[in-house]
Amino acid sequence: MREGTEQEGRLSEGQRREKGVLFDVDGTLIDSAYIHTLAWWQAFRQSGFDVPMARIHRCVGMGGARLVDSLLPDSRGKEVDEEILSAHSGVFGTYWPSLRALDGARDLLARCSQGGLAVALASSAREQDLKALRSALSADDFIDAATSSNDAENSKPEPDILIAALKAVDVQASNAVYVGDAVWDVMAASTLGMPTIALTCGGTSEAELRDAGAVEVYTGPRDLLDNLGRSAIGKLLEG
Repeated sequence: MREGTEQEGRLSEGQRREKGVLFDVDGTLIDSAYIHTLAWWQAFRQSGFDVPMARIHRCVGMGGARLVDSLLPDSRGKEVDEEILSAHSGVFGTYWPSLRALDGARDLLARCSQGGLAVALASSAREQDLKALRSALSADDFIDAATSSNDAENSKPEPDILIAALKAVDVQASNAVYVGDAVWDVMAASTLGMPTIALTCGGTSEAELRDAGAVEVYTGPRDLLDNLGRSAIGKLLEG
């Protein structure tokens, strides 16, 4: 793992929390899954590839390099990948002012933190995108640590970014729950034996998320918050 500047938490010495919740950000806390889909679609077209949005959306949640490799033919010249990654970053950046938190996202983080759980954002977004996402979320008072793409050697469905987030808050996977919106989130957490609460607000169906192994599925942060006591997070809060 490479240490990232965003990985520094707000817990000081003597404040370690033994249990925690990791949150994906794009599509889980911020309503950005379809913005990413559009940005990737435009980026592919700029390089001469007409990839249907439906195919792109199903891959959102992977790291960028893995997404590009999954959607383009093996026969392409691999030098085009960096052009597409750069184009996606440029297009997505134009949407920063439009980013908004999903209903209940900030309140959910606050409830987890105030209940004594360590809260980490397990994001593989670029550092500059993560700053924009955190600004839209406006919940830094309740976030102990956050990861960016700098903190993972491999992207989801590999578990690297989750391992980095767990390390940042010094919590074991057996004492944590992950909240995400994509099958790639569920697969990454399952590798560590960590249960995933899945949200459909990123555009993936409940059936797909359950088939991937999600232990619970809610429509979004507000729905999870309203049912927190009976959720896997509620069990952590009970001690």
